[in-house]
Amino acid sequence: MFSRKIRIAILCALTACAAAPAILESQTPRRTTTRRRVRRPNRNRPPVVPAVAYSTTRSTDDLASTLSSLAGRIRSGMWGGMVVSLTRGDTLYAYNAGEEMLPASTMKLLTSAIALERFGPNYQFSTDALRDGVVGSDGTLTGNLYIRGDGDPALSGKFLPGGPSAPMNRLADLVAQKGIRHITGGIIGDATGFDEQKVPEGWLSRYLQAGYAARVSALSLNENLVAVAVTPTTPGKPAMVALEPSSSAIQVSANVRTVAGGGARLGFRKQGNGTIVANGSIGSRTGTRRYVYIVEDPASFTTGAFRNALVARGIKVDGDIQLGKTPASAVKVASLASPPLASMIAAMNRESINHYAELLFRNAARGPDRNVTGSVATASALLDQFFASKVGADTTRLVFSDGSGLSILDRVTPRAQVQLLGYAHHASWGPWLHSSLPVAGDSELLRRRMPNTPAEGNLHAKTGTTNDVIALAGYVTAVNGEVLAFSFLYNGRDRWIAKSMIDVMSETLASFGR
Repeated sequence: MFSRKIRIAILCALTACAAAPAILESQTPRRTTTRRRVRRPNRNRPPVVPAVAYSTTRSTDDLASTLSSLAGRIRSGMWGGMVVSLTRGDTLYAYNAGEEMLPASTMKLLTSAIALERFGPNYQFSTDALRDGVVGSDGTLTGNLYIRGDGDPALSGKFLPGGPSAPMNRLADLVAQKGIRHITGGIIGDATGFDEQKVPEGWLSRYLQAGYAARVSALSLNENLVAVAVTPTTPGKPAMVALEPSSSAIQVSANVRTVAGGGARLGFRKQGNGTIVANGSIGSRTGTRRYVYIVEDPASFTTGAFRNALVARGIKVDGDIQLGKTPASAVKVASLASPPLASMIAAMNRESINHYAELLFRNAARGPDRNVTGSVATASALLDQFFASKVGADTTRLVFSDGSGLSILDRVTPRAQVQLLGYAHHASWGPWLHSSLPVAGDSELLRRRMPNTPAEGNLHAKTGTTNDVIALAGYVTAVNGEVLAFSFLYNGRDRWIAKSMIDVMSETLASFGR
């Protein structure tokens, strides 16, 4: 165990030193000092990969040989894979199936499974408004109003009409409908459902200002992203600058003027106290421009958005916002339910939303009774127990440091992933997991992969992609009707070749028959 921790620590150090960003951005070639322009190679353009067609195999030996030959085209790094027939129960291919590997976003398969196992597909989280005082006949609440987070990852405009402010507007409407017109105290945000760790271990510092690495909190709003929206007015007048969603927790200092014409020259910066400063100009014929920031304190941000929504509905609030635990004696005023769990897992897997995965991972630890604090430690222990007692996997080679797969400390094995897929296939919630996965040549992250092949419209799988990982794990039906579970994991820098070979392997599985 000690040597294993040393190996992981070394891997972390090596990865942290890597210069390549987690998300590749386009780079503009520099001009030379002479008149002649030198065309430089685009580092972000995928290299040309020799075309390789899928094979139609009719025996297990032929299939295993073909997959091994395709894997042999990958020039460096570490490769592992496993294919099992869930129909017949036999292993069709295995290579490094028991080796620890980085899963990237295929980790979301594990998070999906433990959440569905704990809650079932129809479970809903509830963000509640509660009061600690009495409400008079004139609508005055003598006391505070609490907003208690339940770790709802969908508290955004994705599932509610009305944009990023929709959830807080809806909850404020429900409070107003209960007759509250004046709150003598403040608005208190309760994020105690989770521990205070906002950034999981193993998230590299270069990730932390990207939208895919938003902070974690039991009281989150809009995936913990805020947009500064700049809208032109008439030339010579100040432009309108507003936060989306609006929150009293973040201040904006704006000096943006509207000018004639189109285009915009805008600058944004965040001060040490959290104030966002916007400067520059925007053309009167230009549409609204938005600049998105990561919210560093999600609980305060959400609480401030709730306060603003209450005030916008004519509810007077004497106090400011603060954070604290809801008293056991508090009385529920209103609740906002999340979409069913199955809908959130479908969004998470199809769009690979890390925020959803992190919250669902911790929620699984809390369970429906909410009697445990959601944390990586409690969720990891639960997932470890699940793999040992239900899935029947070797947990000594599994490391769970987050729920999304973004952490460079996560480790899975191809065998454990295939065993999980096999367990899910026979579980009562299995159909919901299956339908949540992108479909080759058809939807989301697999829309442009494996078109016009036997895998198109057939293969359902979760992708995983970072600078050091290419992964694909899921289900495919062979031509003879057998359902196959597979896991293909590659760790290394020959990513484009690995991705191409994984696709050809998947197409070969879809054309397999015996």
